Amino acid sequence: MKPKLKILVTGVAGFIGFHLTKRLCDEGHYVVGVDNLNDYYDVQLKKDRLAELDVFIESGLFDFQKIDIADLSYLEAIFNETKIDIVINLAAQAGVRYSLENPHEYIRSNVQGFMNILECCRHNNVRKLIYASSSSVYGGNAKLPFSESDRVDNPVSMYAASKRSNELMAHTYSHLFGLNTIGLRFFTVYGPWGRPDMALNIFTKNIIEGKPLQIFNNGKHSRSFTYIDDIVESILKLLNVDSLEEKYSIFNIGGENAIDLMDYVSVIEDALSLKGTYDFLPMQLGDVEKTEADLQNLRNIIDFSPKTNITTGINKFVDWFRLYYEIN
Repeated sequence: MKPKLKILVTGVAGFIGFHLTKRLCDEGHYVVGVDNLNDYYDVQLKKDRLAELDVFIESGLFDFQKIDIADLSYLEAIFNETKIDIVINLAAQAGVRYSLENPHEYIRSNVQGFMNILECCRHNNVRKLIYASSSSVYGGNAKLPFSESDRVDNPVSMYAASKRSNELMAHTYSHLFGLNTIGLRFFTVYGPWGRPDMALNIFTKNIIEGKPLQIFNNGKHSRSFTYIDDIVESILKLLNVDSLEEKYSIFNIGGENAIDLMDYVSVIEDALSLKGTYDFLPMQLGDVEKTEADLQNLRNIIDFSPKTNITTGINKFVDWFRLYYEIN
């Protein structure tokens, strides 16, 4: 079977990259996946995700290359070897809190790496660049829900600043070189195969082990939690949009309704049939109290918005967590 499109997915061993690549290959696209397999979190989890994609290597729809997008020469070699139609850039140094300790890594991976992606797209006639931004670019905005038209010039972490810089760089390349770019502001993505440093993973693990949960801002957080399948579905639909009015676009992708943190914890407890204990703590540096996504622009373009309810999503996560970590 001839592949429909040849797609480069960066960060393919990551949480979103893995799920997206599985769907792309299922639909008959050829994916070149790259990842540097860094040790920010458990490398074995990344390798296990990749192992789930081996079936597509056998069918000729997937090729994995261990490279760092901050290394331009290796990235250029991929474009020289394969005529890439579309790039989906999900590679980035993740984590708001980690950026307080290792800010230089965010510049190298998220800014220099993204610069290399832009240059390769520009010089290789890539049809479309879809890239991960983040709801963190909204900073401490008080107006809810967050809209793509809101000002986003007050980031409160280096992670947020690096993601906003990606949006500005993409705008420049769209303006100067006519590159079609779509930035996706993800809102708190969760689900099976999620990162160990994410709140859902930590809370689940601690409840099972009888350890207290660190509840920051005294539990007064709320988030637009977004189930991974809804993220993937949104990307696939945007992939199939032939053209947008502007070469440069930004979309929020987030859960329909913001959920209070303590309600979120209660759903995890119900899924586990266990009760947790809590340590209530002040707000962490670089964090924000509330996020809520305005999804009208996304609906207008793809007639879809994330709808998986929090109970369904967390139950699917807990089932995976017990299976993967061999917990009865």
